[in-house]
Amino acid sequence: MKEKPLTLAVETSSRKGSVAIALGGKMLAEKVFSAPLSHSAEIFPAIRGLLEQFSLNAGQIGQIYISGGPGSFTGLRIATTIAKIMQFAHSTRIVSVDTLDVVAANVINLNPQGTLSESNQELPAITGERVAAVLDAKRGQFFIAGYERNKDDQPNAAGRVIWNKTLPDSLMTPSQFLERFTCKDKAVWLLGDGLLYYKNRFESEGVHFFHEKYWSPSAGKVLLLGRQMALNEQFTDALSLIPNYLRKPDVTIKTRRFA
Repeated sequence: MKEKPLTLAVETSSRKGSVAIALGGKMLAEKVFSAPLSHSAEIFPAIRGLLEQFSLNAGQIGQIYISGGPGSFTGLRIATTIAKIMQFAHSTRIVSVDTLDVVAANVINLNPQGTLSESNQELPAITGERVAAVLDAKRGQFFIAGYERNKDDQPNAAGRVIWNKTLPDSLMTPSQFLERFTCKDKAVWLLGDGLLYYKNRFESEGVHFFHEKYWSPSAGKVLLLGRQMALNEQFTDALSLIPNYLRKPDVTIKTRRFA
């Protein structure tokens, strides 16, 4: 990656959609959709608006980073389809970023190299050692991933402590999570859109909640994590790109009877 490619980031895995563009290691701008769950209506106007703002065009986009799941089935398909089209049309290189990592990156440092300058809010101070990201998976279940402070607890060059993912993306109920990931001696801090309507189900001794402003994944964080993956050549081919549903979507087949 000798050149400084124009990069597009797409976040449509959760309620609040957004897109962002960056040139090399600098994010130029981010656009958050005007209403929740309006991804299909707003994504193309938002991308076009960002490109026109900087007198750019889609053919100049060398890389696209998408929030690849788990998350909304429809939202994941939107991002995946756009990435595939761009690779077929312009040979754009694709990076698929874990959505729960994108959520967690709102509050903890998952990017040890600090390769992309951030314009998002500063990371909050955390008194505990564990964090979990929560997204609604419907049917009483949730997509959850857990993170813990680096045992060495040594800040990186930017002065931030690195966190490790200790609970991989999982599908579980609140009670299963509380039984597996909570204890009196170690507090856990939760965030994510899955708490929007179900926060009370996760309330327990030793469980704390970040402010709602940190709950939603964003295209800016997709850029942040995707950039590091790109530098490590972790690209995905369009033909093999599949959203990380973590669970098969519900499909109802309707049969029609003929007389």
